[in-house]
Amino acid sequence: MRIVDLASRPDLLDAALNLGDVGGEFIYAGFSGKMITPERFLRHWSRYFLIALDDDGEPIARALSVPLTYPAEDRRELPAHGWDEAIQWAAQDLMDGRAPDTLCALEVVVAPQMRGTGLSTPMLKALKARAAETGLKRLIVSVRPIGKEDEPDTPMESYAVRRREDGLFADRWLRTHERLGARMIKVCPFAVTISGSIADWHEWTGVKLADGDNVIPGGIAPVHANVERDLGVYVEANVWMEHPF
Repeated sequence: MRIVDLASRPDLLDAALNLGDVGGEFIYAGFSGKMITPERFLRHWSRYFLIALDDDGEPIARALSVPLTYPAEDRRELPAHGWDEAIQWAAQDLMDGRAPDTLCALEVVVAPQMRGTGLSTPMLKALKARAAETGLKRLIVSVRPIGKEDEPDTPMESYAVRRREDGLFADRWLRTHERLGARMIKVCPFAVTISGSIADWHEWTGVKLADGDNVIPGGIAPVHANVERDLGVYVEANVWMEHPF
């Protein structure tokens, strides 16, 4: 296996995107998700779009991240809006010409046939290495715990702190970060917020929402719907973690 970036191999973009998504397609339907288009990564952040290739040169994993400035005078703490606001910070810094000092990982996606092989670990290591290579000082991640999909109604504050008998995090994605030296900073309660009509949610998830809370494929929280108002709102919490250099 070897890891390349989009800057050196723009021809791999479509194949890398076809590996799947994090949880569900609906994640990219929010305002922040719409900001991280393939075209913008090609133009602005291609060095931070990493692609793992197998021995035949075929993509088997991807890792997306964006550089941003943190901390700063106007950014004393990691944001409660997690993934959403980190993307906005990166876009603001780009528009303002502010030099970044931090890399924020947005997603790590492994090809279906390679899941469970531990491939996410070298992808995270590659993100840390890329941050260091480009003069950045830290890697932060708004972590979306994988196992939380089985417990959409459990508060993240109680789910995220569960430990196994060996002392490591119970959730395997949190545990992967922890084994690489990352420390938990805090829960970000509004990490991803998405709203849409009842028809929108049916298109995104295949679920016809009913009044109240609705469980959706790939969701780690329920969608709260009001059919009369034709509105469904999804708010998921994540966990901020920082990888030391």
